Amino acid sequence: MVAARADAIREGPGEQPAEGNTRQVSRRRLRRTVRTTVGGLLLLAAAGAGCWVVWVYGEIEHYASLDEARPADAIAVFGAAEYDGRPSPVLRARLEQGLLLYQRKLAPLIITLGGSGDPQHSEGGVGHDFLMAEGVPESRIIAETQSRTTDESARRLAAIAEANHIHSILAVSDGTHLFRIHQLCESYGLTVYTSPRPAGRAVGRRRRAQRLAHEIVSYTGWKLGLR
Repeated sequence: MVAARADAIREGPGEQPAEGNTRQVSRRRLRRTVRTTVGGLLLLAAAGAGCWVVWVYGEIEHYASLDEARPADAIAVFGAAEYDGRPSPVLRARLEQGLLLYQRKLAPLIITLGGSGDPQHSEGGVGHDFLMAEGVPESRIIAETQSRTTDESARRLAAIAEANHIHSILAVSDGTHLFRIHQLCESYGLTVYTSPRPAGRAVGRRRRAQRLAHEIVSYTGWKLGLR
């Protein structure tokens, strides 16, 4: 009887560490599984984000090198900076491209877009004045002077198109800007073709990378509803 009790005493304490070890092993396995799962999900997310960036970059480059100039109901010149009533070199290049398309008789109307650059002037207004000085009749120009972003310009362009029974548009801007313009305009129900302005002087790699990054981020934000 004494021997049996002694055996029980020897066995009893030995079982508790075994159960504790089992729990520790289970917790370690659970932590390992969680880490593996989270790591896998993060890798998938990173791969997905990478594929998205590559796709958007490819579309930007495609539209930058594509000139879809063809007959349309109107030409839309998207705004850029103006300096005290004068177009900046970028805006001037866009306006000259729009003027060229008009002179080729691809469309009977030019729409200039862009809001206030300073208290007295707007990008759309400066574009209007530039085109008139180049011989375009005022009746052939519509100046939109309120928009402050590309999205706003596209939305107001759609409103102008509806009010004037315009069904197709030739959009003019910088090459890297045109993919986003195309997608925005289509989202507002416009049939749009794109025509990039001449590239002008060479842009440094850093500056070009900044432009591309801006377009990728802006387009992604729009797709995610972060306007």
